[in-house]
Amino acid sequence: MGMTMTQKILAAHAGLPEVHAGDLIEAKLDVVLGNDVTTPVAIGVFEKAGFTEVFDNEKIVIALDHYTPCKDIKSAELCMTARGFAKKHNITHLYDVGTVGIEHALLPEQGLAGPGDCIIGADSHTCTYGALGAFSTGVGSTDMAAGMASGLNWFKVPAAIKVELSGKPGPCVSGKDVILHLIGEIGVDGALYRSLEFTGEGVAELSMDDRFTISNMAIEAGGKNGIFPVDDKTLEYIKGRFKREPAVYEADPDAEYERIVKIDLSELEPTVSMPHLPSNTKTVGEAAGLHIDQVVIGSCTNGRMSDMRVAASILKGKKVADGVRCIVIPATQQIYLTCMEEGLLKTFVEAGCAVSAPTCGPCLGGHMGVMAAGERAVATTNRNFVGRMGHTQSEVILASPAVAAASAIAGCIADPREL
Repeated sequence: MGMTMTQKILAAHAGLPEVHAGDLIEAKLDVVLGNDVTTPVAIGVFEKAGFTEVFDNEKIVIALDHYTPCKDIKSAELCMTARGFAKKHNITHLYDVGTVGIEHALLPEQGLAGPGDCIIGADSHTCTYGALGAFSTGVGSTDMAAGMASGLNWFKVPAAIKVELSGKPGPCVSGKDVILHLIGEIGVDGALYRSLEFTGEGVAELSMDDRFTISNMAIEAGGKNGIFPVDDKTLEYIKGRFKREPAVYEADPDAEYERIVKIDLSELEPTVSMPHLPSNTKTVGEAAGLHIDQVVIGSCTNGRMSDMRVAASILKGKKVADGVRCIVIPATQQIYLTCMEEGLLKTFVEAGCAVSAPTCGPCLGGHMGVMAAGERAVATTNRNFVGRMGHTQSEVILASPAVAAASAIAGCIADPREL
């Protein structure tokens, strides 16, 4: 029996000719990632275990993105711990205020992840880098500590689900709509500890930003990882960014999949996830008219340059509705700068939006947009669990940047195609 893309990458990093679903393997790591919330915990484990050196100071990435610029004393202390560790061990890739970006937008932008890599990160949305044809997955802080010390990690080789994409997306349909539709179809545990492997002619119709969004939310279906084939768009994206030699893997024709899910992109509608699960999906038409108090456009899921452009194109010349707070968060410093150069920041401010420095902030109910009881937000983030963006009696509706921007103008959930 042949191997999937994920299985081939894991076999190569384990030094094995082949692996199969369920095998326990030890694999070499190309990147170990942490942030301001998870890295201090990993540092505690690292030091308690008696480790005194990291395996490779250039393969560890620390992005201080969740509560920064620091919102309180506790977050400042967490960042200070991470900075001290980075200085002690000469960590090359420490991204702090002024250089930081939301980690899963930052690493691809900086060329720190690429095709064929094996990546772990102490953040569940580390699966984002599967868009580049890498195996990447979220782990706990203990695994991060072990990875920083040894450059190795144990994995149970996942079984796979094939997602066959066909057709071409219609107006205002993006990667966010694709992944919300998929999660709505298979459920939040539909891919539990499975590799979601995206294939088919429809892949070519998706931009790299679409693919990042889709891979990012593989975890919301329970997936161990989400992965796309490496094609011309992938290679063009990494050109001039990725310094290592890319390793391109393809699934074998006889690779085994537990399930095949088929999605015709031309049939998709702009889609939202209603509270309190990403799988609670409706088309925007079914949810239209529902009152909102806040809109968040940003996050590791939808804070990239194309997302900013889509939101700005809808907001340009219009005003955010009275009583609605619209918060726009470019995901990296480079995206922020490009927004400035293209006049997008002016568009956002003139529309009545608040524009933030790069931060995860509101996505996890940290800062820059925490909600009170009874409030409801439309957000381009990735989770809408109870209390995710503040009070347990607040609500989050997940949507694309197009739907979020249209909703900000309307003061309720709105279809961007009707503006």
